[in-house]
Amino acid sequence: MKPTEIIEYQWPYLMSFLAVEEPLDESAKRYGALTRKRRVDSADKLLRLALVYGFCGLSLRQTAAWAEASDVASLSDVALLKRLRNASDWLGHLVATKLASRSGLPSKYPLRLQLVDASTVSAPGNTSADWKIHLGFDLGSLTINQVKLTDFRGGESLKRFKFSSGDVVVADRGYSRRGELATVIRQGSDFIIRLNWANVPMMDESGKRFDLLNALRGIEEAAVTDFNLRVKPDPTHDVPALPVRVVAVRKSEAAAAESRKKILKTAARRQRNADPRALELAAYVLVITSLDSETLSSEDVLEIYRFRWQIELVFKRLKSLLDLDGLPAKDPSLASTFIYSKILAALLLDDLTQAFISFSPWGFVIQ
Repeated sequence: MKPTEIIEYQWPYLMSFLAVEEPLDESAKRYGALTRKRRVDSADKLLRLALVYGFCGLSLRQTAAWAEASDVASLSDVALLKRLRNASDWLGHLVATKLASRSGLPSKYPLRLQLVDASTVSAPGNTSADWKIHLGFDLGSLTINQVKLTDFRGGESLKRFKFSSGDVVVADRGYSRRGELATVIRQGSDFIIRLNWANVPMMDESGKRFDLLNALRGIEEAAVTDFNLRVKPDPTHDVPALPVRVVAVRKSEAAAAESRKKILKTAARRQRNADPRALELAAYVLVITSLDSETLSSEDVLEIYRFRWQIELVFKRLKSLLDLDGLPAKDPSLASTFIYSKILAALLLDDLTQAFISFSPWGFVIQ
């Protein structure tokens, strides 16, 4: 079924998954998306227009033509542009509401694993990043549960997310900073994060500086070990001495050689010499966690970190299947509307797809 056909023929059923707590018209007025009802006389129709423009990938002129042919609204592409510009905050609210409705889903795993990552999108004609999407993904229910949208200057940070007691945050080395680790702990959660050795200085349990590189040299190929350590406190950023465990596995020589090749290539591009320590540490995968060995074995820590690739697949799906890798608009408000409509469509289609699979050939529940 084509995207436009879903909006045309499955619209009432698709909206049953929206999980709003108040009438659409009321929330649209509250967020300034529906200040008057000329041409577009309801929030339901405005949402359809936003999804046709964003999810279906039609241009403003094509969306206006579709609205006329489908008897949804009669307006010019310029009038549609103004409506969609004003709908950005409202669509962000709908995305947040939908995500909140998912937060209570039971996990299939003993630990509530929360994967986080970020990806960039560009405006038309640009090769550099213009926007950054920060995504949270519940591994237990395989669902997106947090989304934050920033401009290209918005760095990767765990401070953008909310975690609950009992959550285990799984993230790549871009989040491996002392302040990020402390943020997770303050929320009563734990973490499993790829270690960036340069950003997280550590001490042994007696408070002495820990020589990580020297400790790793005795590990045999494909062997796993761990070290009980403490993160060095950072008073300027209110980071205490956090107790952590560093899990290490030595790569195969072929995998280590490939990692060194990437380091040398990056150094050459930046016109500087590669750090000898980085080249030696390329022989290891290092993961830092706040979970002790009684809660999770070293092998399980590495296995859970491997699951982080699930969120990479989410981004790939958004960028390929929903064409999220190229924005059709340079206007910031219109770009936000486009991105939020894509994400909202992805969330609704997740539910719609599961419903089609779960139910009979007619694809809906008979009440």
